[in-house]
Amino acid sequence: MAIGTQEDSDTMLGEINMIPFIDVMLVLLIIFIITVPVIKHAVNVDLPQASNERVLDKPENIRLSVDADGRYFWNDQAVDDVEVERRLASAAAQQPQPELHIRGDKAVRYERVAMVMAAAQRAGVRKIGFITEPAN
Repeated sequence: MAIGTQEDSDTMLGEINMIPFIDVMLVLLIIFIITVPVIKHAVNVDLPQASNERVLDKPENIRLSVDADGRYFWNDQAVDDVEVERRLASAAAQQPQPELHIRGDKAVRYERVAMVMAAAQRAGVRKIGFITEPAN
């Protein structure tokens, strides 16, 4: 049989050459591997969860100070004993109830602080806290 005869050229190949397809797929894979991190935005944000619950407005805290002379100050405004009891009653009637923060001078008699605590209890104030200075 001679090389390059008409018989050889008329026969068809019965199988598909897969190597060019594999090369194309590998090139596409490399392109996707390189471009996907670029497409992703680099800003990571931790988004809050949405809720449909009604948010209650927290009332402002009440700062009740007792100075060294035993005088009361309601949010830095001087008040007498009767006015303190009246304001405590109106604060206890609020919904939601504000917190009462008592700041007592260390030189004041304990009796003055105890009196305002008793007045708050009688008025129905449920949240009472004491403000102190941290020890060095």
